[in-house]
Amino acid sequence: MEIEHLPLAGALMLTPKVFSDERGFFKETYSSRRYHECGITDEFLQDNLSLSRRNVLRGLHGDARMAKLVEVIHGRAFDVIVDFRPDSATYLRWHASVLSPLRGEQIYIPVGFLHGFLALENETIVAYKQTAAYDPAAEFTVAWNDPDLAIEWPLRAAPVLSPRDAASPTLRSRPVA
Repeated sequence: MEIEHLPLAGALMLTPKVFSDERGFFKETYSSRRYHECGITDEFLQDNLSLSRRNVLRGLHGDARMAKLVEVIHGRAFDVIVDFRPDSATYLRWHASVLSPLRGEQIYIPVGFLHGFLALENETIVAYKQTAAYDPAAEFTVAWNDPDLAIEWPLRAAPVLSPRDAASPTLRSRPVA
């Protein structure tokens, strides 16, 4: 497996080995032993899939209890992570990657990050593991277009948002915890 340290402290791009032949391909998507060897010792408790049409933007979502391992299994997504740990040297910096099943990249998102993605194709399927069960009371959102983050989303039109994501507060208007 290839391991790339992303510019945000603790975030990793992982590319598992893909075995291809005339039949198609095979890829091991997760092995606790292999990921522990890479330094990821989290216990993943829940797996999720989302299906999105082109121009659907999901996020930015955060949960202070949760790390994630994200990959695209169909289509392509512009995947964004934001370091939301106030004590981090990369606090409020963001990083984006285009994920697709062609190379099979996965992004490891540490606890304390925001995450969101824009579907670049119809029928984009994003799969992710998370280290805590979903709890709506623990999740929070930040506006995808927050001017203080200035994320450069590759949009050609207004994104398709859930009502919750459309109403997400900016950093400056978020209640202080």
